[in-house]
Amino acid sequence: MADTTKYVPIGGGTTNGNLHKLDFKNIFTILKTKTTLAFVYAFMLVFIAFTLFLAFSPSPTISTTTPSSSTSQFSSIFSYFFPNTTTFSQLNNTTDLVHPFDPFQNNTSITRSTNVTSQSHNPNTSEKTINSNITTVQNSSHDAVPVQSPIPSKNNTSITKPTSQIVKKQPSLVTNHTSNSDETKVMKNSNQTTNATVEGVPIVPNKNLSSDSSLKGVDLHNYTASLARKQNNGSNKYAELMESLMKCDFFDGEWIKDDSYPLYKPGSCSIIDEQFNCIRNGRPDKDYQKYKWKPKGCSLPRLDGHRMLDLLRGKRLVFVGDSLNRNMWESLICILKNSVKDKKKVYEANGRVHFRGEASYSFVFKDYKFSVELFVSPFLVQEWEMPDKNGTKKETLRLDLVGRSSDQYKDADIIVFNTGHWWTHDKTSKGKDYYQEGSHVYDELNVLEAFRRAITTWGRWVDANVNPTKSIVLFRGYSASHFSGGQWNSGGQCDHETAPIDNEKYLTEYPPKMRVLEKVLKNMKNPVSYLNITRMTDFRKDGHPSIYRKQNLSPEERKSPLRFQDCSHWCLPGVPDAWNEILYAELLMREYRDKHQQKRS
Repeated sequence: MADTTKYVPIGGGTTNGNLHKLDFKNIFTILKTKTTLAFVYAFMLVFIAFTLFLAFSPSPTISTTTPSSSTSQFSSIFSYFFPNTTTFSQLNNTTDLVHPFDPFQNNTSITRSTNVTSQSHNPNTSEKTINSNITTVQNSSHDAVPVQSPIPSKNNTSITKPTSQIVKKQPSLVTNHTSNSDETKVMKNSNQTTNATVEGVPIVPNKNLSSDSSLKGVDLHNYTASLARKQNNGSNKYAELMESLMKCDFFDGEWIKDDSYPLYKPGSCSIIDEQFNCIRNGRPDKDYQKYKWKPKGCSLPRLDGHRMLDLLRGKRLVFVGDSLNRNMWESLICILKNSVKDKKKVYEANGRVHFRGEASYSFVFKDYKFSVELFVSPFLVQEWEMPDKNGTKKETLRLDLVGRSSDQYKDADIIVFNTGHWWTHDKTSKGKDYYQEGSHVYDELNVLEAFRRAITTWGRWVDANVNPTKSIVLFRGYSASHFSGGQWNSGGQCDHETAPIDNEKYLTEYPPKMRVLEKVLKNMKNPVSYLNITRMTDFRKDGHPSIYRKQNLSPEERKSPLRFQDCSHWCLPGVPDAWNEILYAELLMREYRDKHQQKRS
């Protein structure tokens, strides 16, 4: 009875349950089929109508970032129904919008795109607000960089237009779809083509950019090339400077008044020897400190102490020669020490505070792990003693033996040699019973020939003992003297000189000893840079200590101070600072050449 009741239809009817079920299903199937057909026909009509609408209606989107027209239409349809949704093509293209930048600007930043979206127009929202951060590039000079900014249109689509907005400096932003390594990328050097690179990835201007009517008449090739050139602007200027220096004769020029000199403040350097400290010794005029050397074919870079400290980091710079090299050695230490933060970390290795009388000195720059050293060797060959006929010893000069200290500096990174002034003294200039080779002492030998033999001995030693792949060798030429009315030991004077020579006809003849030196240098195997400062120093009759060479005068000097003058050495600050500027230029050129040779290899 329970089973029968279970299959009784609601509202009555036959008691045959199976027959009832069959009839009900047939009726439902017929109804379902008619409804489905009606829905399909209706959908087809709507689809055809919508397709015709799109076909005969122009697309409102001008795309500069989509790769093809099909993608553009898809984006338009998609954004029509979903106006606040970021499209895949937009996200995919934002990471490609990277402009070239200048690698030599310290504060360059690349701001990655973070939220490029199509915005529906809201009349309650300010037109000034644009919810997008297109890739921008700023540098310390705030150069104006053209940017493409999406501006919302009335049709709720993004129309990309160029803007004349000058982008202000912003911190670099990181997107959610890029890694931290993309925050800042170093731009590699470009070949000034339209395809600049970032980390080896080419940046190609968008092909659809030319279709934008607002950019009509713009040569995209030149535009992109100009952006690529900006990144090399600093490097090109430096390269041009180096190329001009390598073609320039540093020693043919003139002295020009420059109030930005000297390179260090007078009285600021405690290591200057009393003999060179003219201001401390009472010299009243100071214009001799205000000159810079200007070659005719180029401009020497001003000596940057910080840059030179980096060039010398971890190296040994050695000066070998007479007291004129001591003049140059002290000048360089003063320049470099003035550029060090902690001056207590610059000191003489043996704690010396006076720099006359010892065979060698060494100033250590602890923070940079390098030293500037001086080895006293006024002839570059050995001073000797021979037993005389009377059983006493007499002084000689061994023309066949290089100086005794040579083994101590042969491995130095940079060596600056000089000699010259001691060859004008009585014994050397007369050459009688003084010059020696082996056990033989010449009764008389011409000083110019003796000089040639001594320099030849020095040159052979350099070729045999100095490694040219490790060490840079320079020879500083003869520094001109300006004794008037006598020689250094016979009342010569220069105390009345307060300005350089301004007419070349008053310059002295080029020293014959330096012509001998040039011939020896040409025949050497190892390359030696000749710092030919003879002419540039000949102009500077105003730069000597003259009577301002010491503070405490002897009784004889007080009686006739004008008889005791120094017209050979130079006041510091002064002329030797310019020698060091030339040395600085030499080191910059060598660094530049070495880098280019490494690139080629």
